[in-house]
Amino acid sequence: AGGGPLLPDSVLYEIFLYLDHVDVLSVGLVCQQWHAVARDEFLWKELFYRYYRISREVPRHPAAVSWYDEFQRLYDTIPCVEVQALKEHNDQVLHLSFSHSGCLFASCSKDCTVKIWSNELDIALQHSSNMRPYNWSYTQFSQFNSDDSLLLVSGVFVGPHNSSSGEIAVISMENFTLLSRVRNKPYDVFGCWLNETNLISGNLHRIGRITSCSVLWLNNAFQGIESENVNVVKRLFKIQNLNASTIRTVMVADCSRYDSPDLLLDYEEQLAASSTCPVFDLGSDSEEEETKPKQTLEPAVQELPDDGGVTAEDGLQQFFDDIMEGRVRPAMTETELETKVAELFVRNRTKPPELNLLSTDSNSKTKYLIFTTGCLTYSPHQIGIKRILPHQMTTAGPVLGEERRSDEFFDSLDHVIDIHGHIIGMGLSPDHRYLYVNSRAWPRDCVISDPMQPPPIAEEIDLHVFDLKTMKEVKRALRAHRAYTPNEECFFIFLDVSRDFVASGAEDRHGYIWDRHYNICLAKLQHDNVVNSVAFSPVEQELLLTASDDTTIKVWRSPRTVRIQQARKPRPRKLLFSWLMNQKS
Repeated sequence: AGGGPLLPDSVLYEIFLYLDHVDVLSVGLVCQQWHAVARDEFLWKELFYRYYRISREVPRHPAAVSWYDEFQRLYDTIPCVEVQALKEHNDQVLHLSFSHSGCLFASCSKDCTVKIWSNELDIALQHSSNMRPYNWSYTQFSQFNSDDSLLLVSGVFVGPHNSSSGEIAVISMENFTLLSRVRNKPYDVFGCWLNETNLISGNLHRIGRITSCSVLWLNNAFQGIESENVNVVKRLFKIQNLNASTIRTVMVADCSRYDSPDLLLDYEEQLAASSTCPVFDLGSDSEEEETKPKQTLEPAVQELPDDGGVTAEDGLQQFFDDIMEGRVRPAMTETELETKVAELFVRNRTKPPELNLLSTDSNSKTKYLIFTTGCLTYSPHQIGIKRILPHQMTTAGPVLGEERRSDEFFDSLDHVIDIHGHIIGMGLSPDHRYLYVNSRAWPRDCVISDPMQPPPIAEEIDLHVFDLKTMKEVKRALRAHRAYTPNEECFFIFLDVSRDFVASGAEDRHGYIWDRHYNICLAKLQHDNVVNSVAFSPVEQELLLTASDDTTIKVWRSPRTVRIQQARKPRPRKLLFSWLMNQKS
């Protein structure tokens, strides 16, 4: 013990084999000699680092009392034991979401229903809403509001001439009635709650073939019963999209919770770019490259002088004159021309970003709107962050939001994170301090010449982690899960984060669980088809749900929880004895 000699690998291996076949918690009751060894901190530290292949630079979990307890935590508290399979859906199950109390959860499916389940010892179906009468093709996403009184359900809506768009429905949890419906375009904006009664939706306006404008709207959940004198909708932001990109996958982070995180991930040096840089690129090769502002891939054209005396109109006119007189070389394609004109037009038509996104007062009510976007191609490859100020969190005021001057026609983003790959999933930690992002990387030195032909994407999924307080990437990307669909068919794979774990679906017919502190994969959860979504219980991280294209929802609990539940079950002999005693009486 203490400073004793290192145990040979052969001895450790024998211990591992023993642990794989014997319950760690009951070994001490079987053998007193083992009980003495089981509390040897030096032994368990060696065991831990070698078994999980963790660098010795990684310290023990800050909440751990001993290395023995830590080994026991990772061995015994991972929700990896299948205890129930729910088969009430008759098509692919796309998404799962828990209520904040953990008492209910909702599931969305290609069968066009949203189902509400009661989370008891044996999970049971409580209600099912069919959305086909409202011309929906399927349901794709759901989210409970903060007091669990309302459920937001997002789906794909079939419009005139079989055109598809999105729609959001709000369902009351008191009697499961439909309260309101809101159009949502494109459908993979999904939508989200901003507060108890207001939700965010999107709309898309085409300006050209590859240029558009995304408008994000704040909607009141009770639109059908509000007074006609009270606004039920208000425009939040209006953002220009270049090169066929659009805003998708919106979510809201609460900045007031940053200074009391559940788990800090700061034991390594943070290698992301400087916080003074508005954009940082995960595809760069060195720290020096990352500290430079990202250079956007521009068409090979003559650059206009950056002269403060030249207005946007003058710059646009000069650009057209250069084209007519043949001074632009080489000749631009129609796509390049549209992008260049859009950039020139918006140069002095955009409201500037917030001065310092990192100076947010931790006690304020400020929130971040987070979404996927892009600037080079239609596949989402950037994360946009926009601060929502307290006065913007209500539908009161003019429908079109704040009065705009002609030079503030568009809103700019306050911060942009470039992922250098196709983003296929995002999730916040429970304390909203960290953002986890599933992505499939592009080739390192790829050049995008046509926005309608994005680069090929890797089969390996990278799970990146960003600290939203510093806007830096922390830790190395997690890996284990895989996806196989190409760019044009790529779909969202939902992930979820608990206090100590992060889980994700994958296209390789498995769900995966990692430890957030040690950055190690702990479990693979098998299905018969693609795993689309995972969800931890917010009050019990030893309970996890997985949803799959095999039409099932699987319920997973930790070995420790399974043992406890089995111990609580009455034995048949006792039941028989009680019955006999009742007969005699």
